[in-house]
Amino acid sequence: MSQEQQGAFVRESTCPACGHHVAVVFIDKQHQPLATVAWPKSSEDAQAMKKLPLDFVRCVDCGHVYNTEFRYDEVPYSEKPNLMYNKGAVWARHLNRVCDLLLEYLPGHPVVIEIGCGEGHLLRTLADKLPGARLIGFDPNASMSTGGKFEARSELFIPTVHVAECKPDLVISRHVLEHLVNPLGFLQTTAFAVAWAGLETRVFIEVPCIDRAIETGRTEDFYYEHNSHFTTASFTRMLQRTSNVVEMLLHGYRREVISGLVKLGGSTQSVSHAREAQSFCDNARRATEVIVRELAEISSSGKSVALWGGTGKAAAFMNTYQVDRQRFPVVVDSDADKASTFVPGQGQEIRFRDYLLMHPAEVIIIPMQWRARDIVQEIEHAKISYERVLIEHQGHLIDFHKDVHPY
Repeated sequence: MSQEQQGAFVRESTCPACGHHVAVVFIDKQHQPLATVAWPKSSEDAQAMKKLPLDFVRCVDCGHVYNTEFRYDEVPYSEKPNLMYNKGAVWARHLNRVCDLLLEYLPGHPVVIEIGCGEGHLLRTLADKLPGARLIGFDPNASMSTGGKFEARSELFIPTVHVAECKPDLVISRHVLEHLVNPLGFLQTTAFAVAWAGLETRVFIEVPCIDRAIETGRTEDFYYEHNSHFTTASFTRMLQRTSNVVEMLLHGYRREVISGLVKLGGSTQSVSHAREAQSFCDNARRATEVIVRELAEISSSGKSVALWGGTGKAAAFMNTYQVDRQRFPVVVDSDADKASTFVPGQGQEIRFRDYLLMHPAEVIIIPMQWRARDIVQEIEHAKISYERVLIEHQGHLIDFHKDVHPY
């Protein structure tokens, strides 16, 4: 393979099953119409269907196959259900086997959610085996037939909303993840939602398995609606990246599908990071309100003010706290090369620091706290006069010389 051929063969692309960033071409790029949910009403409609790009690559790490040009909004799931494998005798036996397996992991009166339940075949079967269970089916298509045995919700399942609301013991996702842009992201979001809600929840996933398709060179499996194609290896890797506890992994329907059960909850690290982020965000909101107010008070005091630093973190400070050129026109910088350029977003002309020798400022604000000590030494070395130097610390503008801070 020449360097040019290798360059076309190897792709930098993020695997939706494991997150690895290197893939190779799996099938030459082509264009085809939707294959399962379009339902054209005439031959003319069928031939006029929009051709969508198929650009299937394979992750070199976990072996997952996926379409790099898949766009979820090209598929009208909310208008037409995706009906597959629902009426065959072998498939019916498969559904019964799945239900029997899941019973071993459920408490006496569980809450069970099925994502993308279609017409509700599995939930109705499960209802017969689990009297007293609360069963909830989510599907954007409104044609679910509940038979009075489960709750039908004609909407997409949103983990960060519905996990806390429904508190499920089990979430079932069968033949859904292959349709998603980011199945790993969806499962990890579900895992986080479970941890955030303080629950312990199992998730059962079933998807088509392409091991046999690869072994036999079968190409008809690869169409637009199926963005992700799982091998045993890529499915296993995805489960392991979702949970440390994989309780079940098995093949079914003559090895054409693969299933797994993972246990979520109990992890505190993700929740700890999230709460830390939430606290930081809340503090940042309060700091914005306070510092904007403090800057307004400084502006209305009549004191002459200069900002020291006009790019990078200084520019971020000025844009965050609305340091506009009308109230705060003077901006200086230690770097003479920045002179005669302008503050991004606010528009003040940046002057070299020696501007303050002829135009002294009573108040000097240094946005970059971590450089404040060096800048104060530079100010004093250059014999620039001032009354106060202010820096931001813990959501306030404080006096560099008089107040307590780590800088």
